[in-house]
Amino acid sequence: MMNIMKKLLKGNLNSIGRIMFGAAGLVLLASLFLPWWHLDLVAPQYPEGLSVIVYADKLDGRIDIINNINHYIGMKWISEEDFPEFQVIPIAAYVIIGLAVITALVKKRWLAWLSAGLASVGGMIGVYDLWRWLRDYGTQLDPRAAIKIDPFTPPIIGTNKLANFITHTGFNSGGYLLGLSIILMLLAAWRFKEHEKQKE
Repeated sequence: MMNIMKKLLKGNLNSIGRIMFGAAGLVLLASLFLPWWHLDLVAPQYPEGLSVIVYADKLDGRIDIINNINHYIGMKWISEEDFPEFQVIPIAAYVIIGLAVITALVKKRWLAWLSAGLASVGGMIGVYDLWRWLRDYGTQLDPRAAIKIDPFTPPIIGTNKLANFITHTGFNSGGYLLGLSIILMLLAAWRFKEHEKQKE
């Protein structure tokens, strides 16, 4: 096991790997300005749909109307102030972007794995955190609400029906760019190593 780890961490990235790391940093940077995830509500009284759009550092969409609707089923008010992650995510992203750029410059393979590992762990934590918030909002309902419904958890990706509302959820362009950035880092760290010169 130790030999495998040493082999993975040893050496430098080749030119393709360095380009991929530079591209990964730029792709991750671009993702910060685009929506990562969305939740769309569609009902006969709202045929145009109502959306909650999640960016790396903020919420957007018709949250005011959705909050008024959710009030009837006892769901907690949706507010950016309840999401401290919005303060942390951009900082973490810029750290990883910086590491990706440094990796592209110094080409050390151990640094490539460090950058790719941090990005991967951050992505997994983000997906779990999104699921946790969806679960908490859908299951912690006020029992005194005017309309009684069973607790529910909207899927991260998919469709869910609640009363006369159909919910569509999924990743947006920023989320796909985030995933692409992680894939580029992992692929570069794994595959694109400089050929070692044979000792004479």
